[in-house]
Amino acid sequence: MTNKEILQIAMEQSARDINCKASDFLSSEHVVVKSGVGSDARKYYKEPISCNLVSYGNNIVASVRDEYREIVAEYINKFEFYHCFETPNMHWLNERLSGKGQKICFMAEYYLPDVTKLHMLPCNYELKLLEQSDFSDLYLPEWSNALCEDRKELDVIGVGAYDGNKLIGLAGCSADCETMWQIGVDVLPEYRRQGIAASLTAALALEILKRERVPFYCSAWSNIRSVRNAVKSGFIPAWVEMTAKPEKIVDEMNK
Repeated sequence: MTNKEILQIAMEQSARDINCKASDFLSSEHVVVKSGVGSDARKYYKEPISCNLVSYGNNIVASVRDEYREIVAEYINKFEFYHCFETPNMHWLNERLSGKGQKICFMAEYYLPDVTKLHMLPCNYELKLLEQSDFSDLYLPEWSNALCEDRKELDVIGVGAYDGNKLIGLAGCSADCETMWQIGVDVLPEYRRQGIAASLTAALALEILKRERVPFYCSAWSNIRSVRNAVKSGFIPAWVEMTAKPEKIVDEMNK
């Protein structure tokens, strides 16, 4: 796959996620569509979603419930589009949504592989390809980024780093949708800062591409360690999202 093909697949998937067209992300104008999680959306998209703002760096595509459409439309036209995903401007939206029982919930930056930079990286430890059947005993706290116990059926393949017989690092991928698999990675604390995470991430990304799927990576913008790993592994920023949900759901997460 080329970088252009990978980006197109990602935009087509985002369109399925938020009920818009892939071409909307390339417009020079903002686009507002009626909120709706498509049947082929990524598995972790769950209703209720009040609004979801998505940008691939050109504009904002806002997928919004009718009752919040006026607020969101005013917001995305009030500020420079990339400032809509950060404070202090974000408070403008949150305050107005709060008056209707909604709050900003999720903010994330997503990465796609740059095939001109993605390659196997050196590692001082043995790397092994793992299949779904190898994960049964690995649903442990130390591997909670690489594997998801709540969605075991989606964990399809992984790459483990071994010091002898000891698993010291693990990258796993979740088949979150038909065309794209999301990578998560963990390394035991005593083995960090040796480039193991990047080696695992790159190796798994290459394996995913061999299987004709697009690997993608997600990080909070403030998780510098995770961002550095993405870049070192051969990934580049591709799109950002900000999601609002009912405040009772957000408050429950903060308990």
